[in-house]
Amino acid sequence: MDDDRSWTSPSALAEYAFCPRAHFYRLHECRPASPETVAGSVYHDRRLSAERWRSAHRRVPWFALVLGVVLVTGALLALLL
Repeated sequence: MDDDRSWTSPSALAEYAFCPRAHFYRLHECRPASPETVAGSVYHDRRLSAERWRSAHRRVPWFALVLGVVLVTGALLALLL
């Protein structure tokens, strides 16, 4: 029976949506590392670490914004009273 490639996995679709070039390289043979592939790996590593940092520290800016609004409101009330 021939290899039926009419179906694909959700992870393959997500990988293609995130980076079509990485999806292409995963499906084809691995070539020796060239400067371009090394640069691509470094880029993806940095982007992934930045995404992880942002998701871990997502609440910090909102907390700082709320604290700033409370402090400004308190200062205005103190000036008015």
